Amino acid sequence: MPESIPESLQAKIEERLRYYEDLGIRLFYRDRVAGEFSLQDSSPTPSPAPKVSLPEESPLPKPQSRMAVPAVAKPKPPVAPVIAPSGPSLFEEVDKVKDDTLLKIREDIGDCTRCKLHKGRHKIVFGDGSPKAQLVFVGEGPGADEDAQGLPFVGRAGKLLTQMIEAMGLQRKDVYICNVVKCRPPENRTPEPDEVQTCSPYLLRQIDVINPKVIVCLGAVAAKTLLETNRGITQFRGQWLEWRGRKLMATYHPAYLLRNPPAKADVWKDLQKVMAELGLQLTKKKST
Repeated sequence: MPESIPESLQAKIEERLRYYEDLGIRLFYRDRVAGEFSLQDSSPTPSPAPKVSLPEESPLPKPQSRMAVPAVAKPKPPVAPVIAPSGPSLFEEVDKVKDDTLLKIREDIGDCTRCKLHKGRHKIVFGDGSPKAQLVFVGEGPGADEDAQGLPFVGRAGKLLTQMIEAMGLQRKDVYICNVVKCRPPENRTPEPDEVQTCSPYLLRQIDVINPKVIVCLGAVAAKTLLETNRGITQFRGQWLEWRGRKLMATYHPAYLLRNPPAKADVWKDLQKVMAELGLQLTKKKST
């Protein structure tokens, strides 16, 4: 007589078999002669089955009532391809926008509500000056006076810029003046990145339409926007740089000069380089 299986082990074996049965596995049977558990073979002559060792103290997982059958996913209907609009994007370079003009750019801006700056503005400050200017000044954004009049650089900083232009032997009507953003930031704060990103494509189109020989960036915001850099303006102020095949000079903003008058000398040196590039002769003394 083979040695009988202890009742505790037999109970665990039975529980294990019930667990396998709940999982849909019913190929085990008990060999009453050998006292072992064997795997049934579908062939006519059963072959010796491997032993299945069961740990004495391993906990048994709770049997589930039935196996989870994965749901068959229904085929999704075909998705129609997205067709890009045929018109030019506002963020394309202007050489991809046919027959672009300053008037068309202004019409595209419209009564702009594309960023949060529109909530506090009175007037959009588009730009001012000659559409065929060889020299373009780019500032940061409108102030209170500009917001009221709808013209760039008409406040205290604007008067200083006018004096600088006249000291170069030019008048405001000979150059073009614009800003990175067209609406006044609250309390004249620095424009935020999302505001610059939204508005700057119009600035790029303005410059490309005018096609100046020289661009002067007034202050860090204008320089960083056009040059796409995070470097401080002092690292490249007064140096000739290239922007889309045009010469670019970065210098201090007139508002900074109002707070730091000694910096006027540095700006005047920068403007003299611009004058030399444009072939202008010094006809007036530097304005103070």
